[in-house]
Amino acid sequence: MSIIPLANRQTLVRKELEASGVDGFLLTRGDEFLGEYVAPYAERLAWLTGFTGSAGLAIVLRDNAAVFSDGRYTSQLQDQVEATQWERLHLTKQPPAAWLAHNAKGLRIGYDPKLVGEAQLNALTSADYTFVPLAQNPVDAVWVDQPDPPESGMRYHPETFSGEGSLSKRIKIGGALRKASQEAMLICDPTSLAWLLNIRGDDVPHTPVILAFGILHHDASLEVFIDISRVSPDAAISFRNVSILPPHELPDRLRALSGQVVRFDPAQTSLWFIQTLSDAGASLARGADLCALPRACKNAIEQEGARKVHLTDSAALCRFLHFVSREGTGLHETMLAEILHGYRGAASDYHEESFPAISAVGPNAALPHYRALPGQDRILEANQVYLIDSGGQYDAGTTDVTRTVWNGPDAPPAALCDAFTRVLKGNIMLARARFPEGTTGHRLDALARYALWQAGLDYDHGTGHGIGSFLSVHEGPQNISSVPRPIALEAGMIVSDEPGYYLPGAYGIRLENLLLVRPAATGTHGPFLEFEVLGYAPFDRKLIMPSLLEPEELRWLNAYHHDTLARIGPLLDEDDRKWLADACAPIAN
Repeated sequence: MSIIPLANRQTLVRKELEASGVDGFLLTRGDEFLGEYVAPYAERLAWLTGFTGSAGLAIVLRDNAAVFSDGRYTSQLQDQVEATQWERLHLTKQPPAAWLAHNAKGLRIGYDPKLVGEAQLNALTSADYTFVPLAQNPVDAVWVDQPDPPESGMRYHPETFSGEGSLSKRIKIGGALRKASQEAMLICDPTSLAWLLNIRGDDVPHTPVILAFGILHHDASLEVFIDISRVSPDAAISFRNVSILPPHELPDRLRALSGQVVRFDPAQTSLWFIQTLSDAGASLARGADLCALPRACKNAIEQEGARKVHLTDSAALCRFLHFVSREGTGLHETMLAEILHGYRGAASDYHEESFPAISAVGPNAALPHYRALPGQDRILEANQVYLIDSGGQYDAGTTDVTRTVWNGPDAPPAALCDAFTRVLKGNIMLARARFPEGTTGHRLDALARYALWQAGLDYDHGTGHGIGSFLSVHEGPQNISSVPRPIALEAGMIVSDEPGYYLPGAYGIRLENLLLVRPAATGTHGPFLEFEVLGYAPFDRKLIMPSLLEPEELRWLNAYHHDTLARIGPLLDEDDRKWLADACAPIAN
């Protein structure tokens, strides 16, 4: 806990703003790498506002202030942020630009150019007010007990897991730069640097990366800005044709790109880089990170690794689900999450959770990104819904899975079973999809929602996100969402399949498996793709209404449960295996 009370922090920041000659401050949730998960030193939004969600921003003006986040965190925003100090608003329904237009006319709004991306600022820019880059972040100026940046040791990620050497990857990306007539590319995404160099680290919770920037040149040479003491001897095998430079040399190396065409991904690059390059006379080339697509399309070694770790992970989840059915009543949400973590931790190749587990009882399950905190969490009681959304980081891959169960003994309400079965239908429909090459995730999103829509129901989050290979649990560039994104799904990509339904104050339902995109039979109109389901754990039969399932959906479900027992049963002890056999028994219509 900080030595400065939460109630006093906004006042201290306002004093800094006054000294800097600005009328307000824009604070995004993120670090210099614009990442989703950040190290403790970069939790500025949480320190200032109390809001701990992974997406949002705050605006502080002289006389008022607001915090914004998306639909995943609506209730969390209300619970964590003090209403007497902050307006608590929805990012899309009550957008920051509209709030600024109403509250900031004629004002000068400061921002930290190292923490804000070009697209972020452009979306908020208006003639009604002026954005001003600040040399000193006002939060850092008053956060007297701010943690130090991390300095974890670097680990080599060998080709037995990565499937390709670092030099081979850099030669390919360098060739793409030459083809585009570009001399260099900024690497500002630590997951791209980790993938490119075949390295991993522990700088950020849940995502095994090293926080460092890189400059890749078209001749496949690479400059990495990091303290050389952090480069372990085993990782050095990946550093052929790589220069390791101290971070303080980054500005000079950017200025040395004067006259060159430098590519950068505007979604991942802070305005500080753009301004530094522009001032140096470099030609700016905005474009996608050339590492993103090959990183997303897992090679054969990575695909096989994903299958392997999902068997290990599924066995841990099945043991946990059996435990919940047997002994879960009376336990707190945080304790249940720790028990699942313990089951995963029994595997020798397990490192950590891939994100903070969402262990949610009853009405807490209606908060899509709920996080249980000790002393504030619910106890699982009889006749309640329990939702567990969790994942693990393993040497050979990353997992993410969600199950929702009914903690009897009474039969669940019919309305709950109806909603659960519609969510299940959406999960099945997406998993069964076959589609032509070139199809975007946006075009598939409605499949997961269709059964819910027929009952006037929906959910306020995406249906699927990409998954890294022992990297970020939320990996682009692909997704499955109602929001269009121009990236087509390709063979080797892994996406989540997680429709849901949430009844505030009562319960939430989400059912998630990961899907591997693979080639399907060629159709009349050319090559097609389909999904291979990764991960095996039963769907709670107590909540399934067989009468709502179409015959082909029921056949799919029974086949999935058959495969679950066949693949996971041999990994369990006799007691867990017997429970799994009952949970996977065929369901009759």
